Amino acid sequence: MSRVGKNPIEIPSGVDVKLQGKEVAVKGPKGELKWTLPLEMKVSVGDKSVNVERPNDSKQSRSLHGTVRSIIANMVTGTHTGYERVLEISGVGYRAQVQGQKITFTLGHSHPIEFSLPQGITAEVDKKQTNLKLTGIDKQLIGQVAANIRSLRPPNVYKGKGVRYAGEMIKLKVGKSGK
Repeated sequence: MSRVGKNPIEIPSGVDVKLQGKEVAVKGPKGELKWTLPLEMKVSVGDKSVNVERPNDSKQSRSLHGTVRSIIANMVTGTHTGYERVLEISGVGYRAQVQGQKITFTLGHSHPIEFSLPQGITAEVDKKQTNLKLTGIDKQLIGQVAANIRSLRPPNVYKGKGVRYAGEMIKLKVGKSGK
C-alpha cells in the first residue's frame, strides 16, 4: 500500500471539493481548479476529508496512487492558501520590471526580453528589481513558469550571474589561472 496514497486529505473550512464523474473540482477562497482523474483511480469525498483508493495492485495503479493523492492535496492547498515561488536575479545591470501580465528582463543580452505570464499567475518585483515573486493557485503552473524564467539566463558556473531560485546554491568553478 502506498504510504502517501493511503493518507486522507483534510479539507479546510472554506474549501469545497466536488467529484463529477472522473473530474475533481476544488473551489476555495483563492479560486477554482479542475482536474480529470486517471481511469482506474477511485476517489471518495467525505465531510472533512478526501480518500484515494486503487482498484487493484497492478504496477500502473500502484504508481498512480500516491500521485493522484498528491495532486488533489496540492489543489486543496492552492485554493486555500496559494503558492509562491521567489527568483533572484544576480549580475551587474540584471533586473526585471513588471507591467501588467508581462515581465521585461534585462539580462545582459543586446535586447530586453519580454515574458508573458499565463492566466492565474501574478508577479511582483522588489525595489531593487532583483527579486521576483510569482504567486498563484496551481503548483504545477507556478513551477513551470519559474523554470521557464530561469532558463532565460541560468546561473553562470564561473561568476554566479543569472536567474536562480531563492536559496539555490551554485557551486562556482575555479577559472583559469595564469602562470
